[in-house]
Amino acid sequence: MPDFSFEQALIDKGVTRIAGVDEVGRGPLAGPVYAAAVVLNPAKIPEGLNDSKKLGVGKRQSLCEMLLQDAEVSIGSASVAEIDEINILNASHLAMVRAVHGLAEPVDHVLVDGNRLPKDLNVPATPIIKGDTKSLSISAASIVAKIGRDAVMRDLAQQFPAYGWETNMGYPTERHKKALLDFGVTPHHRR
Repeated sequence: MPDFSFEQALIDKGVTRIAGVDEVGRGPLAGPVYAAAVVLNPAKIPEGLNDSKKLGVGKRQSLCEMLLQDAEVSIGSASVAEIDEINILNASHLAMVRAVHGLAEPVDHVLVDGNRLPKDLNVPATPIIKGDTKSLSISAASIVAKIGRDAVMRDLAQQFPAYGWETNMGYPTERHKKALLDFGVTPHHRR
């Protein structure tokens, strides 16, 4: 289970504003990539934060609502056109940078899920491999990013119902792959 130890180590060194950052949507065939930056209030950390992939939809939704109420949250994204132009890794990093820069006030340090830091972050940062399972701030970011991207994919599914995006969120399921063969690509598919 994730804990607050990475954040506490920074707090012990005098760092006060710490954001956790995570992205969602690197693996799908369709849709944007999303990232969230979350600055937790140490006095109001919701119980049950974890990697968004390990939580059910209802639990993710209720945790997201608590985070929106009690933490500072920002979401960033990169479009399909940006993914096609700069590749998915760079687009993921662009979404992360946008999320961090979208926070109401600058942060002193960023904890980033993964083994690489976005080059344009311009803030002291620490990459944490599998950070969404280790850091509460990154877990919070993974939940907010997942809720945000899933909502976009459900909306897109209304326009393109054959692909099953309301359940597969653009990932390459059998239904999605069959729809690609039967109906071709949409403007929301990554090239």
